Amino acid sequence: MKAGRLVSILLLLQTRGRMTAAQLARELDVSVRTVYRDVEALHSAGVPLYGDAGHAGGYQLLAGYRTRLTGLSAGEAEALFLSGIPGPAAELGLGPALAAAQLKLRAALPAALRDQADRMRARFHLDAPGWYAADEEVPHLTAVADAVWHSRVLAVRYRRWKEPTDVDRRLEPYGLVLKAGRWYVVAGPGPRTYRVDQILELEARDEEFTPPADFDLAAYWQRYQADFLARLHRGEAVVRLSPAGAARLTGAAARALAETGVREQDGWRRAVLPIESEDRALAEFLALGTEAEVLEPQSLRSRIAATARDVASRHAAP
Repeated sequence: MKAGRLVSILLLLQTRGRMTAAQLARELDVSVRTVYRDVEALHSAGVPLYGDAGHAGGYQLLAGYRTRLTGLSAGEAEALFLSGIPGPAAELGLGPALAAAQLKLRAALPAALRDQADRMRARFHLDAPGWYAADEEVPHLTAVADAVWHSRVLAVRYRRWKEPTDVDRRLEPYGLVLKAGRWYVVAGPGPRTYRVDQILELEARDEEFTPPADFDLAAYWQRYQADFLARLHRGEAVVRLSPAGAARLTGAAARALAETGVREQDGWRRAVLPIESEDRALAEFLALGTEAEVLEPQSLRSRIAATARDVASRHAAP
């Protein structure tokens, strides 16, 4: 709706300063011509908005002008209360601040929206970590977060999975990411990704750095995940699965079953599944018991057969 778009233009200019018509059009997913018409409408309404031509030009609000708009929609109010995940906020030392912000926001809402926001909070709860993930100590999280915020260099002792396991690193922390209940810091040079809970020692240096102007944390993380999954599943296995076995697949294996699975006459399904390594695949397919049969590669099939014989022998009656 046009009214909502005009409010969005005001808020964008208020929070970001000067923006070109093209930038506003991208943010609002409209044409540049529509932005021109909206700016004219704001002018007509008396909003002190002006534009400069040229390469460095753009629209901006008159210095000192701030809108006092508080007109949240019902969906926006619900989303704001739903987005406050208390666990991660507390880990960053922001638990009290989050509670205070929600209290102030709730007090500012009209009665109808306040009731909807309260109902949303009462009926939905976000718990990001998995069921079997134990709560891990992350003693250096607040120090890392402070360094991210103030662009301070960190000297850390870090434990990695390969030899030598404990290494010293100089980090320029660009941003923090919470993934499946685990915190990661993305840092230069590189950038590279580090698990915050694997930082053994940390020293915040009195040295500032400037993050790359073109660094986008969300875009980097998306590329990092795609690359990680590509490196993780380097092999394939041809597998037959019973209906019960197929139902127990998750993640990449479940997606591969949906894409490549062929139903056979006995009701089982044959599919090409990605595997990380034969060692990992051996454990995963053995966990499916008699609900799965590995056909290829032959080396994996032979290892499963040998392991099954060893298990049967060990559990044979004395």
